Amino acid sequence: RQTVRDHGIRGLYRGLSSLVYGSIPKAAVRYVSPMARDELGGTLGSSKQGGGFALGVPSSTLPKLGAFLHGEGPLAGSGGLKGTYQGLTATVLKQGSNQAIRFFVMTSLKNWYKGDDPNKVINPFVTGVFGALAGAASVFGNTPLDVVKTRMQGLEAHKYKSTWDCAYQIMKY
Repeated sequence: RQTVRDHGIRGLYRGLSSLVYGSIPKAAVRYVSPMARDELGGTLGSSKQGGGFALGVPSSTLPKLGAFLHGEGPLAGSGGLKGTYQGLTATVLKQGSNQAIRFFVMTSLKNWYKGDDPNKVINPFVTGVFGALAGAASVFGNTPLDVVKTRMQGLEAHKYKSTWDCAYQIMKY
């Protein structure tokens, strides 16, 4: 209500262009990913984690461009280009491992369900349950990296020399 009161209905869509610019290449990578299979049907050389990581990395870097063009001008002015990309390493690691975990869990559950019959059809409801479990696993597995990413991109990011320093200080204190 406050946003609509202060900025009108358009206020609900503030920053949308950054999300759209980032979502287009991310969606393209995700939809192309089924084509990135080897002759055994494994993702990118049969490495579920490696394939997921490789497909997650572009989604962590491409949205930064849209955000920069749309609204990070003041940040760039105060912190320079380095300030614009503060926390990029943590974001790449978080997004890459997020997809790696998701791919691994989803593929493992599907393989478990199919057992010895690779042609067995999976009910869409079961696929949805597997997807929910894979999503939950990626959240649990990525929360520590997300904390580092958030701190590296926050107002007190100047306290940290690097992503690794940030992670060390979080663990230490």
